[in-house]
Amino acid sequence: MKIFDEIESEVQSYARSFPRVFNRAKGELMWDEEGNQYLDFLAGAGTLNYGHNNPLFKQVLQDYIQSDGITHGLDMHTKAKGEFLQALNDKILKPRNMEYVVQFTGPTGTNAVEAAMKIARNVTGQQNIVTFTNGFHGVSLGSLAATGNSHHRDAAGVSLNGTHRMPYDNYLGKNIDTTEYLDKVLADSSSGINSPAAIIVETVQGEGGINAASIEWLRNLQAVCKKHGLLFIVDDIQAGCGRTGNFFSFEEAGIEPDIITLSKSLSGYGLPFALVLMKPELDQWKPGEHNGTFRGNNLAFVTAKAAIDHYWSDDNFSREIKRKGKYISERLGSIVSQYGEGNFTTKGRGMFQGIDCVSGELAEKITKLAFKQGLIIETSGADDQIVKLLCPLVITDQNLKKGIDIIESAIREVCAGEQDIPEERVYFEAC
Repeated sequence: MKIFDEIESEVQSYARSFPRVFNRAKGELMWDEEGNQYLDFLAGAGTLNYGHNNPLFKQVLQDYIQSDGITHGLDMHTKAKGEFLQALNDKILKPRNMEYVVQFTGPTGTNAVEAAMKIARNVTGQQNIVTFTNGFHGVSLGSLAATGNSHHRDAAGVSLNGTHRMPYDNYLGKNIDTTEYLDKVLADSSSGINSPAAIIVETVQGEGGINAASIEWLRNLQAVCKKHGLLFIVDDIQAGCGRTGNFFSFEEAGIEPDIITLSKSLSGYGLPFALVLMKPELDQWKPGEHNGTFRGNNLAFVTAKAAIDHYWSDDNFSREIKRKGKYISERLGSIVSQYGEGNFTTKGRGMFQGIDCVSGELAEKITKLAFKQGLIIETSGADDQIVKLLCPLVITDQNLKKGIDIIESAIREVCAGEQDIPEERVYFEAC
């Protein structure tokens, strides 16, 4: 650990919560250098939906590298890119009657968001983007302006502009439809809200606290966009690629975004990869107007195609996610009913769920104790008050149960007042 203390920046975050040197991972399991085994309910913050070192993807990647396949190609045409596009079109877009143009951006989610907001502004001629309370869209300046979290916003060092903040679903209470407020201010020339270019929204706010918008709210939001001529952008970077049960998190609502951003688990293997899907009429870029040196990550194209081919050629995988999501809901509901003196609540949908512990301090104690029992799990929300489950979608039933058992054990112990856990009390499972 000495080298990390000596020269790595203080900006490191997850390393503080999980102070171990990890050196091996497989599926939903990770091991540190001492051979201790952990269940991974963080999964690269949603990047490893298909698990660590998925053997199906690893083999095709090894074969591709062994054959001297193109690794880096800027935005030139390559076989790997063409095969990915074909798989995406044939197995994801066409079966859903989705006609979109694909833009390859820099390989991070924030770059995809930057591109989406930029094209919306260029097409409409308007500057501002409507964003929502507790939203998280990245930490580059444009995306950060759309992000609500003050911890990240305060680090910008400059004024963040170009956005209008609106209340997300349930932000003002369960009986208030905040799309009605949005409709009102857009219709009122004296509201102080200039005609925006677009709205950008997460159907489930991951970093914002596992806030899941209702189906009705999403449909109403799309209707407001159409009424006022706003482009509708869905940021599906963390909630997409199956996390909520379908490939896209908005499918259940039956809505049709104008622009969609994807990243995180898109590559399938944890390789950097991001893209923007846009309606064909919106593709008004001039050549090279939005670019990036690493927008042609061919290794990611190879594994992304493998992920689509194996998991999304039919609806079997989707049904499995929904089955596991139902089990998670039942278990978390039971835990909430037993602990927290009626103050705990469940949040989210599919395999994108969590427990609101009200207090960030309490949630931190729970996740720290869970880590001592061999479970890697993080918190989210404005005050880090949500214990956030983000395990790989391919997790076995046995390990899903085991992970939730650890969460329940940690909650039971913390709620019972046994909060000062000696450092030597570690429940690691040997490799």
